[in-house]
Amino acid sequence: MTVVLDASSRARHPEKAHRPDAPALKKPDWIRVKAPVSRGYGETRAIVRANGLHTVCEEAGCPNIGECWDKKHATFMLMGDICTRACAFCNVKTGLPGPLDGAEPGRVAEATAKLGLKHVVVTSVDRDDLDDGGAAHFAAVIRAIRARCPITTIEVLTPDFLRKEGAVETVAAARPDVFNHNLETVPSKYLTVRPGARYFASIRLLQRIKELDPAMFSKSGIMVGLGEERNEILQLMDDLRAADVDFLTIGQYLQPTRKHHPVVRFVPPEEFKAYETIAYAKGFLMVSSSPLTRSSHHAGEDFARLKAARDAKLART
Repeated sequence: MTVVLDASSRARHPEKAHRPDAPALKKPDWIRVKAPVSRGYGETRAIVRANGLHTVCEEAGCPNIGECWDKKHATFMLMGDICTRACAFCNVKTGLPGPLDGAEPGRVAEATAKLGLKHVVVTSVDRDDLDDGGAAHFAAVIRAIRARCPITTIEVLTPDFLRKEGAVETVAAARPDVFNHNLETVPSKYLTVRPGARYFASIRLLQRIKELDPAMFSKSGIMVGLGEERNEILQLMDDLRAADVDFLTIGQYLQPTRKHHPVVRFVPPEEFKAYETIAYAKGFLMVSSSPLTRSSHHAGEDFARLKAARDAKLART
């Protein structure tokens, strides 16, 4: 006998939703987006291709690519398009990457200039094969963008560098304006969703950023709909605040392919709004919480709001 679980049953018994024969949930109307067909999208794609770059927008199948690329907002993915890990939520290829491209920092800076970016986000695949996890390459990209586009603010979204000594310090020393490292999910889901990472190591990384430079903005994000419980999300918020993280993003997990972790539940917009309210009450300076929220979605506008929030907080003290 085949038992079909509804969304509430999946939330109570998420382990049953991991069966490969479990039926996929139908996307609700609030998660649907238009296909990317605008002129701006085409121009952004041409600049990315001309500079031989990869973007997380494409590699991870971001649902906001049409909106962001129409505005020429691309998130560059450094160090190739092959990751050394195989997270259950991610559609980036897994394997043995090639050597680093020493010319990539200059090309990223050139593309930033051609796109006219006032705020640029750079991320990367995991490069556990490198002695520093790719930290020096991140720093080189930051320096190259500073030299080519001195008024552009820079946000990095880094991996955990496999907890390699000195890696976080190397990136922080290059002085990005925002240092982002995503927790991705609650601790109970790490073995199935993010098996190569350690939750408290990521918390420690975020805490270390503020120890190195209290003025640097720190940021982290999670996905919901993976079978997590509400109380786990609230505890995660407390853990991030204990690490003095400024900015939290919460978005709906979307299954890239049938081989990836299933969507256990589509969280309705009103729950995202409730999480936003709670997060602000816990002390985050900035919160972005909606079904289509992603780490780099509206990053420039959010950075301006983040700065304004801190200025207002300082004015009150």
